Amino acid sequence: MTLEGELARWSRGWRAPAVAALIAFLAGLPGVFAMPPLDRDESRFAQATAQMLETGDYVVIRFQDQPRFKKPVGIHWMQAASVSLFSSPEARQIWAYRIPSLLGAMLAAAACAWGAAAFFGSPAGLLAGAMLGTTFLLSTEAFIAKTDAMLCGMTVLALAALARLYAEARDGPPAGKRATLLFWLGVAFATLIKGPVGPLIVGLTILALVLLDRRPAWLARLNWYWGLLLVLLIVGPWAGAVTVATDGGFWVTALAGDLAPKLAGGQETHGAPPGYHTLLAPLLTFPMTLLLPAAAVVAWRRRREPGVKFAVAWFVPGFLFFELLPTKLVHYPLLTYGALAWLAAAALMEPLGARVRWAGAALAVFAGLALAGGAVYLLSEYGDPSDLTAGALTAVLLAAAGLVGGYMLVRQAPRGAWVAAAGLGVLGHAALAAGLAPRLDPLWLSDRTEHALAAARLLPRQGIAEAPVAVAGYAEPSLVFALGTPTELDDAEEAAVAIAEGRPAVVEARQEAAFRRALAGHGVQARLVREIRGLDYSNGDEMTLRVYQSAGRSPR
Repeated sequence: MTLEGELARWSRGWRAPAVAALIAFLAGLPGVFAMPPLDRDESRFAQATAQMLETGDYVVIRFQDQPRFKKPVGIHWMQAASVSLFSSPEARQIWAYRIPSLLGAMLAAAACAWGAAAFFGSPAGLLAGAMLGTTFLLSTEAFIAKTDAMLCGMTVLALAALARLYAEARDGPPAGKRATLLFWLGVAFATLIKGPVGPLIVGLTILALVLLDRRPAWLARLNWYWGLLLVLLIVGPWAGAVTVATDGGFWVTALAGDLAPKLAGGQETHGAPPGYHTLLAPLLTFPMTLLLPAAAVVAWRRRREPGVKFAVAWFVPGFLFFELLPTKLVHYPLLTYGALAWLAAAALMEPLGARVRWAGAALAVFAGLALAGGAVYLLSEYGDPSDLTAGALTAVLLAAAGLVGGYMLVRQAPRGAWVAAAGLGVLGHAALAAGLAPRLDPLWLSDRTEHALAAARLLPRQGIAEAPVAVAGYAEPSLVFALGTPTELDDAEEAAVAIAEGRPAVVEARQEAAFRRALAGHGVQARLVREIRGLDYSNGDEMTLRVYQSAGRSPR
């Protein structure tokens, strides 16, 4: 039994996409159940979905009483279906909201394998899908309940179907009507999830191919008339409904208040100069980092081959767009990483030169040690002695992924090198997401506050204490998701009113003096239940949260 033989065996027919999806599933699964709700985007998305289920309004997206007019509704519908099937909005189980993201990562890996197989063969297709599914970025997005993993899945599906049609026009395997249908479905659902971002990457790829080939006749295979009609049928009903329900306010806010500022400047302090995504790529594509130099060589030397040309047309315009965009978030280039996986897989199908192997080994060792160093830093800053085993395991596995992979690549075993690096990298990522990170108590203020309230029988959904909880000085979305939609995010006066009414209150230390004055003004006293110290990592502020209940209420 050889690696080449097993690769050929497991890549036949439908097996390549299925195995790639399974690998992405295993890479993303540990964090789905282990990580507490994250701030801020994940908890905003999850809370908005919970409110949809609570109110039955599946058109207008809201966070508490505020409209959330930034992204279309697609991911909320998927999350709502998942929660309805596996949990309930009252339970506030974040893993149920993360299932669509995990499925999106699986779809991205499967579609990547399916598209690559048309040009490079099924074994290369399986490798490409597995490479995308095990990247540090996608396997992280797989356990975060927001748009990006599912957007990646739908966009890669559309591009893989487009690639199948492109290959068919160049004497490749037949694509059939299925590829056309999947293309338009991918475009439609990508639009429903995050507006123009997915279609933009698809459009840039088509434009680049037309400029490179100067032969656009194959695009007629897309059947534009009924394809655009299908997109309209999928996106149009909600777009019309939200326009009527908000009197056009959704589009004004989404376009003028969210999209335009990102294009014009670094929105919400997320600006960075060009080169930002390039510098982060070795870390975010790890352990595929091992083959990035080989992928670059393939892109240049084999640039006239249809598959390589398609991958270049997919990667270069999209990645340049994100590099030139003033607003930069680390996950933006994820939609282009499938093209890198194609090129890296194609490189593995041929002998690699010494320079490419040494360069790939150096990059992989750097990335592995950098990620291991990050784990050590987290442990030293936010861990305690009980976390040492989880931290050491994480650091050793991530460092070993780079070191072992690099060593095997230099020793002229490129496929084995990637398999070893991928296996160790997935284990290291799992140790980080399910072992080390959830144990770093100072980072999980909201989760610990929820548990403190639950231990004192003060959590609203327990049905014992009066509700809602009043919170002064701390307003992260994860706490709203944990405590429920009616949670009052206000000031010390409102916290004192809550105590006077027999409701619990959470007060940050900076609000303590004002809270005491307000209590005196109301002529009531509060009993301290628990003090929680930690870091609000969204803004870098040290926090001390104190949970109070009325002094007239019996302690539990």
